[in-house]
Amino acid sequence: MIDDGSNSTLSAFEEVNQRLDEAGEIAGVPEEVMALLKNPYREIKVEIPLFSDGRLQHFVGYRIQHNAARGPYKGGVRYHPHVDLEEVRALASLMTWKTALVNIPFGGAKGGVACDPLVMTDEELYAITNTFFTRISMILGPNRDVPAPDMGTNAGIMGWAMAAYGRINGHAPAVVTGKPLELGGSVGRESATGKGVVIIASRWAEKKGLSLKGAKVVIQGFGNVGSFAALNFADQGARVIAVNDVRGGIRNDKGLNIPALMEYVRTTGSVAGFEESDPVDGDEILYQPCDYLVPAALGRVITEENADRVRASTVVEGANHPVTPGGEDVLARKGVEVIPDLIANSGGVTVSYFEWVQNIQQFAWKEERIDDELHEILQRSFTTVVDFAGEHQCSLRQACFALALSRVYRASKARGYIRV
Repeated sequence: MIDDGSNSTLSAFEEVNQRLDEAGEIAGVPEEVMALLKNPYREIKVEIPLFSDGRLQHFVGYRIQHNAARGPYKGGVRYHPHVDLEEVRALASLMTWKTALVNIPFGGAKGGVACDPLVMTDEELYAITNTFFTRISMILGPNRDVPAPDMGTNAGIMGWAMAAYGRINGHAPAVVTGKPLELGGSVGRESATGKGVVIIASRWAEKKGLSLKGAKVVIQGFGNVGSFAALNFADQGARVIAVNDVRGGIRNDKGLNIPALMEYVRTTGSVAGFEESDPVDGDEILYQPCDYLVPAALGRVITEENADRVRASTVVEGANHPVTPGGEDVLARKGVEVIPDLIANSGGVTVSYFEWVQNIQQFAWKEERIDDELHEILQRSFTTVVDFAGEHQCSLRQACFALALSRVYRASKARGYIRV
């Protein structure tokens, strides 16, 4: 999620728009158009009652549709206690620019329910999912809005979401991505975001004349993104020396055994206590000396207040918006490179696009094709970003946003939405 622990006076949505304003000048998008492109097209808030254990509980859900100039709205749905409107707005906007940057035919959206899935039964999660997706079903559809998993949700929940939509509109596998394979999900989807992080980090290393082999990596968060990033870094010969989750952190300077750690987490539910490792407390995971630091869980974890303590050479944003603008300014002064989330964690939505295509075609791709297509799209997109940054003498972040803005602006003009 995007954490409000930062002392920034700006909300997460305002911070995203601050970055857009910087990029708009580089991209040459008129100021009056920027005002339109920054704000969401539609915002929906729904009430979700839940009767369980003899008591009535009440939850709130959101679906924010930011922009669909380039294709159907696309973005995950998260279940977390701190979900709120400002967070979902920010994440919906980021999805618009992410899909445009990797040039797949989607717009941007995001959803969320303010609940704690860690303390809920499967029956309660099913009831919340069924109610939420039923109540927003009128704005969903394979060619309208295509949700996916996010923090606190998974393939099983997407299967329930597909069923909720299908009871009203008929069988439509392409209405959600990240589903179970039995319901039309795609091979490679679960690992895609983490794999994409490493594809981009590898290209960055090549650009610098380096290799990931032997590099020291620290990963904040060992959920879906962090665990598969760790596995792929290890496969490239890097040493993942420290990781954490909500229950604790661990470190081994010789490198953690990632396959064994993943199995340990499947058994125990946490990295804490893993053999051949020393404990790491709380936020200290962010301050471990390393070549690559991958924030892969929360947003807004590196801020103006703590960025000076970061001792990584490069930050690779596996999470959405983990570095605030103020934090990035501090990192830049320290000489720490930041590979932005718009490109670094775009592997997930890219393979979601492949799943959507397979559902529409009713034809499943082999995993080798998915892997080849993922590498091709991410590598091409990253090369475009690096070249743009060099040509315009701007940061990678500014290049990502400027390229994405240009594509959405041109698509909006082509549709006749914008006349300037």
